[in-house]
Amino acid sequence: MKIYTKDSLKNSSMEGPISVPRQSRFQESWGLLKKNKLAFVGLLIFILFFFTALAGLILTSGTEPYFDPSMVRLQEKLQPPLSSPNLKTLSTEETPKLGLYLFGTDDLGRDVFARMLQGAWVSLTVGFVAVGIAVLIGIFLGGIAGYFGQNHICLNHILIALLLFTGGVLLFMGNMYLGLICLIAGIAYILYHLLQKKTSVKKVQPTWLQILRKKTISIDTLIMRIVDIMLCFPSFFLILTVVALLPASIYNIMIVIGLTSWMGTTRFVRAEFLSLREQDFVTAVRALGISNLRIIFRHMMPNAIAPVLVSATIGIATAILTEAGLSFLGFGVPPPHATWGNILSDGKRFIFDAPWLTFIPGFAILIVVLSFNLFGEGLRDILNPKLRERY
Repeated sequence: MKIYTKDSLKNSSMEGPISVPRQSRFQESWGLLKKNKLAFVGLLIFILFFFTALAGLILTSGTEPYFDPSMVRLQEKLQPPLSSPNLKTLSTEETPKLGLYLFGTDDLGRDVFARMLQGAWVSLTVGFVAVGIAVLIGIFLGGIAGYFGQNHICLNHILIALLLFTGGVLLFMGNMYLGLICLIAGIAYILYHLLQKKTSVKKVQPTWLQILRKKTISIDTLIMRIVDIMLCFPSFFLILTVVALLPASIYNIMIVIGLTSWMGTTRFVRAEFLSLREQDFVTAVRALGISNLRIIFRHMMPNAIAPVLVSATIGIATAILTEAGLSFLGFGVPPPHATWGNILSDGKRFIFDAPWLTFIPGFAILIVVLSFNLFGEGLRDILNPKLRERY
């Protein structure tokens, strides 16, 4: 045991305070994530799922894929998992690459393992693209509602929006004449408004112009009422209705899911902006004459992005689950693309004869969605300073 004397304590005090190495923000967050076992396991499963989906894209795409998910082997239908193929009845091209059916075969003799690989990439793409669309819309509308929400919309703004929207719809429907008239009228009024604002600052405005510039409703009220209206509709049934009216396509699925799931992000960003707008650092940069765009994207957005990341992480799981539900009902990604939802849908007819066709995609969806939810909850605790103390 080391004994400290008076002289040694004096000498140690003369050397100065002990310096503790400072951790970066990433190192601190990584340490907290490793302490949260469930969130760390969710991150590992997500990384495994990502590389599996990437491998599925490489191995199942192209004219001559390594694993062909669409190859039909009727003589090998409904084979159980880990079963060996009957090489006497199969040609060289039909022989499974692994030498066995790892996940069995379906009612057409297609390799379920190859179809699960292809479905992993489809699910990942739908999840990320749909959430990306929702996050972009949510950040845009939430930022406007939180920063410019106290401003009011005038009648001329509504008139311009209606003219431009009507012109775009008419052009889309093929009515070029009326569409161009509406678009030209809207653009002409915008130019007139800008010119009138520069040249006649102190002039008495005409009565019709005063009526058009009369304030109606605040921007924040308008955006949040749109959010409330969207939240009144059951999201899944709204998506189901839109998808039933549109042609079956993976791109339509991604766009529709993204356009119907932006409301939560909008509310998160608006709440953060309302809080940050009154902070001292925002007042300081506004006093320096910095533009609103720079204040929003350089100073406010980095501080408001934490709840958006959490919402996006959990939203990916919701999008994957929604796509699987649509595919299960027959409104999802059309053939020849294999998704976990349509594999599950095909297997429901053979629940007693070939239960692996239901259990394998079902457990895959369960594990992936659970991993995203666990990682999202852990990320929420890490990014919120008030919740860090539990770890």
